[in-house]
Amino acid sequence: MARSADGPIVAAPRGGSAEQQSSLASRLRLSVVRLNRRLRAQRVSTDLSLTQVAALSTLHQHGAMTPGKLAAHEGVQPPSMTRVIAALEAVGYVARTPHPTDGRQAIVSITDTGLAYVHESISVREAWLDRRLHELSGEEREVLDRAAGIIERMAGNS
Repeated sequence: MARSADGPIVAAPRGGSAEQQSSLASRLRLSVVRLNRRLRAQRVSTDLSLTQVAALSTLHQHGAMTPGKLAAHEGVQPPSMTRVIAALEAVGYVARTPHPTDGRQAIVSITDTGLAYVHESISVREAWLDRRLHELSGEEREVLDRAAGIIERMAGNS
C-alpha cells in the first residue's frame, strides 16, 4: 500500500519492478521500526532500562532459564546480563534459584511482581495502540487487520 499524490491509500502493483519491491521493503522496515519505537515509548515507568524490560519480557515469554541463556536471547554478554538480573532482582521482578543439576549455575525466573509489571506494560501499550487504531477509518483498520496476518507469516509466527 502507498499514498497517492492525492493522499488516499492505493495498492502497489502486484509483483512490481525490483525498484518497487525494494521501496516496499524499505517503507515496511521503517514503518515497523517507527511503530516499535512508539510502542516501546509507552512505558509503565522509566524505573527500568529498556534492556531490563526486554530481559523481563523474555522471561515472561520463554520461562525460567540460566543467565547465560537469557544473555544469548538478548544478544548481550553474560557479565552485562548479570548486572541486568541483579537490578531486576533488587526490585523483586526476578528470582534466582539453584540449578537442579549444575551447582555452578542458577535459574532466573520472573516473580509475581515482575509478571504484574509485564502485564501492566502490555496493557499500556495496547491501550495506546487501540487509541491510534480508533483514529483510522474502518477501511484502514481492515487493511491493517489483513496486514497483521501477513506480517505474522513473514515473521514466522504462524
